[in-house]
Amino acid sequence: MKTRFILLLCLSSFLAQANVRLPKLFSDGMVLQQNTNVNIWGWADPGEEVKVIASWNPKDTLKVKGSRYAKWKLELPTPKAGGPYTITFLGYNSIHLTDVLIGEVWLASGQSNMEWSASAGIKNQEEAIQNSTYKNIRFFDVPKTSAEFPQQNVDGKWVESQPETMKYFSAIGYFFAQELHTKLDVPIGIIGSNWGGTAAEVWMPKAIFEKDSLLQDAASKLTAEEWGPNEPGTIYNAMINPIISYNLAGIIWYQGESNTGTANQYEYVFNQLIENWRTSWEQDFPFYFAQIAPYNYGENNDSGVRVRDAQRRTLSLPNTGMIFTGDVGNFENIHPRDKKTVGLRFANVALKETYKSYEAEVYGPLVEKAYKKGKHIIVEFSHAEGLHFKENKVLQFEVAGEDMVFKPVKTKLKNGKVILRNHKVASPKYVRYAWKNAIIPNLVNAINIPASSFMITIE
Repeated sequence: MKTRFILLLCLSSFLAQANVRLPKLFSDGMVLQQNTNVNIWGWADPGEEVKVIASWNPKDTLKVKGSRYAKWKLELPTPKAGGPYTITFLGYNSIHLTDVLIGEVWLASGQSNMEWSASAGIKNQEEAIQNSTYKNIRFFDVPKTSAEFPQQNVDGKWVESQPETMKYFSAIGYFFAQELHTKLDVPIGIIGSNWGGTAAEVWMPKAIFEKDSLLQDAASKLTAEEWGPNEPGTIYNAMINPIISYNLAGIIWYQGESNTGTANQYEYVFNQLIENWRTSWEQDFPFYFAQIAPYNYGENNDSGVRVRDAQRRTLSLPNTGMIFTGDVGNFENIHPRDKKTVGLRFANVALKETYKSYEAEVYGPLVEKAYKKGKHIIVEFSHAEGLHFKENKVLQFEVAGEDMVFKPVKTKLKNGKVILRNHKVASPKYVRYAWKNAIIPNLVNAINIPASSFMITIE
């Protein structure tokens, strides 16, 4: 009887004192966003008090109790960039996190061109790998996982940038982090969540499709592929939902190749993705995305350039920026190997727009408007200082009437504007530029970044 009583007492004690647990995002070596109140969350018994003590402010002990769902969440004020620090969690048990850095945290997401690593083959591969040791650059790589329902945790761990970790991480994410770390002199944390061959729809929660017929129609056109899911929400549930609430400085995104089959709907889908992520995070963070690079998607098809133009139009959303890739593509390889140029362009946009520490131009020319003037058509651009044509003299501007039959036209430059000498279309209504899947745009600005492809209505 006495033995039974002791066993019952031990069991009762065990049941009453479950361990405080943390998501794997909160672990040794992590990077937290500086100068803000970062979200920290986990699990504990209902009513169990959890104390959180950060070594940068040890006198301020934060307290929270487990909810009736055995969850807890609090906001932890962070100082300016620095570290390493420790964070201690005290409940029925204790957790002691070490080597915690405070700095800038970014999410690198999308499909294969964002996923592409140095180990898969990049330009100047060996040099990049050998020079990748940075103790204050940290990676958290989310493994490819899908789920029918939203998940609360994700596998993975924070690691330092060094040859053995860098070569398996997103090359663009690494070059982006390296440039930010060098220029800002603060720790950089990059969360990589990407999956090659995936459409934008799978990176969005399924619930928003149920009330949106346009999204439903776009998703219905996706075809099943052997390299990844095509059902809305399946990747979002497993690879995005568990990291929502982790405070970010912003997002870099490279995706769109798998939406060429639904190019005419991509602008709407992509806009909905950006707005939903901001709503889910409750952060109006910067969202910078790469325009897909030129590639031969097949004859008699302009699906690639239509996606590029949809991405250009997405710039109408606030706090967005587009990385131009018209000069770093490979017509016969959908995975161009020059990842450093793309990573640096991402970094320059962030340095200019987010950190206000870069004064030079970072964008290529963007069309503003086209209008008639006498017998000519005038096309105006932003980011057009030093506008000029490169040596390639192939006619890349075309004009069409109501019938949408486009004809190439000769051009000249005057006062930073492109003058189209239209003698072929009696009543011009549309103008387009570099309108091919596989084309290197020949109109560039002073920093030699090419203009984006476009199609617009003539005013």
